[in-house]
Amino acid sequence: MKRFLEVTGFLLALFGVAGVVRELTGGWFSFLGATRFLTEHVGFLEGRELFTNIVVAVLGLVLMVVSDRVPKS
Repeated sequence: MKRFLEVTGFLLALFGVAGVVRELTGGWFSFLGATRFLTEHVGFLEGRELFTNIVVAVLGLVLMVVSDRVPKS
């Protein structure tokens, strides 16, 4: 379970940071644009792409911190 949380947290943080960079550069940096699908296809997130990517990155960091507190199984 600990390894799963670490990997999931890392991927979320990576996708969130890549999404933030993509939004700040005007879209030319499309590397790892997985969160683009979330921000374009969910109606209430339209127009809030930068905020959504920041939240995804923070959730990834939170998962990585929580994984340190989970006992190894």
